[in-house]
Amino acid sequence: MGLTGIQIFKLLPKTNCGECGVPTCLAFAMNLASGKAELDKCPYVSEEAKDKLASESAPPIRPLTIGVGEYAVKVGGETVLFRHEKTFVNPPGFAVLVTTSEDNASVAGKIERFKKAQYDRVGLKLRAEMFAIKDTTGDSARFCALAKVISDEVGAGMIFMSDSTDVLTSAADAFKDKKPLLYAATAENAEALGNLAKAAACPLAVKGDGSLDSVIALTEKLTAMGLKDLVIDTGTRSLKKSFEEQILIRRAALKDRFRPLGFPTLIMANELAENLMEEALVAGTFVAKYGALIVLSDIQPHVIFPLLLERLNIYTDPQRPMTAEQGIYPINNPDENSPVLVTCNFSLTYFIVSGEIESSRVPAWLCVQDTEGLSVMTAWAAGKFSGESVGAFINKCGIKDKVKHKKLIIPGYAAGISGELEEDLGADWNITVGPREASQLPKFLKNWKA
Repeated sequence: MGLTGIQIFKLLPKTNCGECGVPTCLAFAMNLASGKAELDKCPYVSEEAKDKLASESAPPIRPLTIGVGEYAVKVGGETVLFRHEKTFVNPPGFAVLVTTSEDNASVAGKIERFKKAQYDRVGLKLRAEMFAIKDTTGDSARFCALAKVISDEVGAGMIFMSDSTDVLTSAADAFKDKKPLLYAATAENAEALGNLAKAAACPLAVKGDGSLDSVIALTEKLTAMGLKDLVIDTGTRSLKKSFEEQILIRRAALKDRFRPLGFPTLIMANELAENLMEEALVAGTFVAKYGALIVLSDIQPHVIFPLLLERLNIYTDPQRPMTAEQGIYPINNPDENSPVLVTCNFSLTYFIVSGEIESSRVPAWLCVQDTEGLSVMTAWAAGKFSGESVGAFINKCGIKDKVKHKKLIIPGYAAGISGELEEDLGADWNITVGPREASQLPKFLKNWKA
């Protein structure tokens, strides 16, 4: 049983200096208790307290970052088995495999597909983040040249995969500032790769022989060498057994605080399937249970898009509704005579309404008001989509500068606010109650006149 926040707080210096990243020692203690912080963030903790707290305060699953910049992938750091208990926080990274034996056209095709497979949703950029570069020739120069192409043209995170310590050494020396993941330490080369990972300050993957015992032996040896940033590949290439192992690893780390398995995991989906569609099914399985890094043999829109949506849904806090950003959204190139609609910022409402407006091909302005992620009916019932609030939003959002008419369409479910809204906007404004169902918007808009 881990120490409580209060028990940890009693061992802290109580300076409330804020240097740990939170304003008080009590807040820091609570973060330590929940596995959200590490003890070494406190510069003033005593050696005696360190000895007592070191094992208890470390996150049950070590958080680590691979790559730098906008493509950096943070994995690990999870504190629950099921997202409804709290939330999952660090979504898995998707990597596309390229090998040194592929021709330039094949590599260029994967890079181009990687660049194109990017989707905007709810103000987020959905995309894969990494390339797994695999050495199949033993040629260090070829490997580093391929890594340079990926780094220069994409800037994606990288996983360096080779059975040759020399190849990994050359690549790590050349690209250590990119913080690649080195793959993989085995029973035969653990010491050499451990020393390499320490020297390059890069995270290191361990690869077992298909058993958790072999993984445990490797992680214990490497942590004894002073390495902290490890990733686990059990070496199993059976879907059923891999699935079972992921659950066992997560339970051991969270429930039993078993440190040798308290690391993010890597799934070679390309080696667990015979074709790309099967890889998608494998990847989907481990997005849910509990892969941190997932390698695919290629990137195709019909494969990666559903995986990105699955990842978004699972790694969205279930206690916080997804929201669209408040503001004015022009749809179908509207002008000063185009209709103006207002709705809430619940993401599902926004996407449905904007989609129907777009399909109508009628140029329109959609004003999205912040209702804290509530739907129209819920926001109206809670007083967050009232005549007063909508009026204040319309007055301040800038839509009056974009149109020369004074007509506003409100959702049918919020018809009751029309009178109050007219009072807030002024008698010269014409408030029209739109349809209750978004599917009726195209017909409604085609009959609208300025």
